[in-house]
Parts: sequence; C-alpha cells; structure tokens
Amino acid sequence: MNFRIGHGYDVHKLVEDRKLILGGAEIPHTVGLLGHSDADVLTHALMDALLGALALGDIGQMFPDNDPAYEGADSIRLLEAVMEHVRAAGYAVSNVDCTVLAQAPKLKPYIAQMRERLAAAMGVAVDQVSVKATTEEGLGFTGAKEGIAAHAVALLERA
Repeated sequence: MNFRIGHGYDVHKLVEDRKLILGGAEIPHTVGLLGHSDADVLTHALMDALLGALALGDIGQMFPDNDPAYEGADSIRLLEAVMEHVRAAGYAVSNVDCTVLAQAPKLKPYIAQMRERLAAAMGVAVDQVSVKATTEEGLGFTGAKEGIAAHAVALLERA
C-alpha cells in the first residue's frame, strides 16, 4: 500500500494545579489537563492517528498509564518515539489535520507554536501540520469547561 490513513481521539479532564500543554506548547490558563503524562490531549490524538494508520494499536498500549516510566512524560518526546515506528514501517507523514475542542482558553494565539512543535517532533515541514481549535458553544463536557478533547487525522505515504 502506498498510503495509510489513521484517526485519533483523546480527552482529558481539566483540574487545578496542572499546566495546560497542547501540541507541546504551554498555554497560560487557570487549570490544566489531568493525566499520567503531561496530558497533552492534542499530541495524544495525533499519536493515536499515526499508530492507527499502521495498525500498531494506540498510545495506551505503547505507553501504559500504569508504567511509572511515563509519569509526567513530555508527550512531544513520546511523539518522537512513535515516529521511529512510522519510519521503521517504511512510511513518512504526508500531512496531519488536528482539531482541539475547548471552550476556554482561546487557542488562536498558540496555533503557530503548536504546529511548529508537532512538525519538529515528526520531522516534517510546518505546512504538513494543520491545527485548528473550536468551541462547542457551551455544550457537553468541553462546553462546560470540564475537559478538552482533540481529534487528529494522519495520512502516511510509503517512504
């Protein structure tokens, strides 16, 4: 196969006394995401999309949340490890498209930084990485500011 496509989804609860990390960027906010690692929901969704494209499972299998080695882990470093698997399988990233669902904070000022951090971790050009943000108009858990979710789609091509 010359092309493979994968979809990823992740969600984390917002809590006090945690940093908010999205796409490897630290976003100033009053709360952050709860998780075993840095809880970077955007990078987690992207990793799942990459792994899914190659039928390699998900990040829960590769980086279990009950393994102390990943406690507080930098998700950008985990993305770099996922990319080693992508390359070992003989594929390269054609492009990725990600959407963050968050009522707050406003993410527009940080989109460029997120794209740059994700592109660098994957070893691709910034124009191969799309990051968008949307609210859910006050609906659901993201609209109620209880958590943040992210979707990602990755297109891989034979290297």
